[in-house]
Amino acid sequence: MENVAVQPARLSRLVDIAFSSPDPVMSERIANSWATNFIETNLERKVQATAYGREVLQRQLAEYKDRLDESQRQLVNYASQQGIINLPASSSGEGGGVQERSIVVDNLAALNAALSEATADRIRAETRFRQSSVGGSSPEALANDAINSLRQRRAELAAQYENMMVRFEPGYPAAQALQEQISELDRAITVEERRITSSLESGYRQARARENALQSRVNALKDEFLDLRRRSISYNVYQQEVETNQALYDSLLQRFKEIGVAGGVGVNNISVVDAAKVPQEPSSPRLLLNLLLAIVSGLVVGVLAALGLEQLDEAIGDPNELKQQLGLPLLGTVPKVTGTDSPRDALLDRKSDLFDAYLSIQTNLGFTTEHGIPKSFSVTSTRPAEGKSTTSFALATSLARSGRKVILVDGDMRSPSVHHLGEVDHDRGLSNYLAGEDDINSLTFSMPDLGLTGMSAGPIPPNAAQLLTSNRLSNLINRLLRDYDHVVIDSPPVMGLADAPLIASNVEGVIYAIESHGIRSSQVKAALARLRSANARIFGGVLTKFEPQKSSYGYEYGYGYGRDDEGVAA
Repeated sequence: MENVAVQPARLSRLVDIAFSSPDPVMSERIANSWATNFIETNLERKVQATAYGREVLQRQLAEYKDRLDESQRQLVNYASQQGIINLPASSSGEGGGVQERSIVVDNLAALNAALSEATADRIRAETRFRQSSVGGSSPEALANDAINSLRQRRAELAAQYENMMVRFEPGYPAAQALQEQISELDRAITVEERRITSSLESGYRQARARENALQSRVNALKDEFLDLRRRSISYNVYQQEVETNQALYDSLLQRFKEIGVAGGVGVNNISVVDAAKVPQEPSSPRLLLNLLLAIVSGLVVGVLAALGLEQLDEAIGDPNELKQQLGLPLLGTVPKVTGTDSPRDALLDRKSDLFDAYLSIQTNLGFTTEHGIPKSFSVTSTRPAEGKSTTSFALATSLARSGRKVILVDGDMRSPSVHHLGEVDHDRGLSNYLAGEDDINSLTFSMPDLGLTGMSAGPIPPNAAQLLTSNRLSNLINRLLRDYDHVVIDSPPVMGLADAPLIASNVEGVIYAIESHGIRSSQVKAALARLRSANARIFGGVLTKFEPQKSSYGYEYGYGYGRDDEGVAA
């Protein structure tokens, strides 16, 4: 079976049958035998399936015939018990089934039509009656010949009376006689109009009585129809069961007839188009082709692996990559401190490489603004432990040694570290001023050995970003610049916090610390984008913990962010 291959040809009804073996004659015989035996098996399967299908359908037909008879009996018995009488109404489309219509529905429809007609008659009779009740102005009164004749006679007598009044007084006997005749005509007209009004009223009452009678009968039929609907729920269930069983029975019967016709036809729809032949040469292995494919595949895999490793390594290891990948000016590189010396001890040693590195950064920083070294700036990084605290401390120390008054402010109110330099606590500091205190002297501490002043972060607030959103930080920087030449702020990391962009928007610019071989360039780009969105000016980048001889990827470092007060966070 492992050597047999059966593959359908696309967009056709052809199937390729192949067999691979060291013996070409055996391969030809087995391939042809597969096709021949499949044709014979297909014929046998058709005959067996036809006989089995007829037998199964016969059993199913008997079963569904019993179901149909039983469902019909249940339908008739229920209709007799509930007194449901439905008449055939119309055929239901293609199935030829007959839709039934209840007598109650027919009666209700007929009476409802009669009610609508009676309502219209009552409205017309009422309208005529109302019109006749108001001054005899109904159409019947206006069209009455007797009334019109009396009105004409009265108009003639009224005209004679008016002519007589021109020559005689009202008491003239002839005038009085005319007046009596006019009065008699008015009474006759009134009597005739009342008769017409009475006739219209009688017609209106009859129309209203007929409407009320029909309304009562319609209401009664509605109740009867609703009761019939309730009783017809089970009737409809029985009827649907009858229709379903009838449809299933008809379908099985039709299928049974079709199988009976097809059973006697022994036609096979499979044939051999092209018989297998003995191969003249082996199909495999192809050594030259396999060798070429192996060489090409190896080259492709090697190139893809090299490109993949290059793409996966996003760490910044070369100082030139700050400009190429991040578009960030390089202020300088800081070597990694080795041995047991802390960064502070190395900075106090003016012969150390760390001191020289930060002195070079200070020199380059003097070219970032028109007035030289910025008066106020912050130092931040993408994440903790990249050397931002060491960089801010080193630059503040270097500026102080050049004879300038410098204050180092701990802006990281979530994980403060500047207070460790002065060996004090952080009970009072930046957060106190941002919260409303104005006495700056009580919030600072002196570091005589370093020649600078420090301000701790103060008590850790519940929401540091909320304190930084006010104008208190800008006010603090302006006040500090009155007494100090430079204000250096150790800012929190950028990613995940809103503190660094808020601080950056209140100083002249930002120095960005980037750990060599320790941070991905995509993370740095995202952090720089956040700073630029806050309109912060970025002076340049400092590549920290730089090892020129380092050639392997990855970096293990021991600094931690948010350590307890007994350790110093970098």
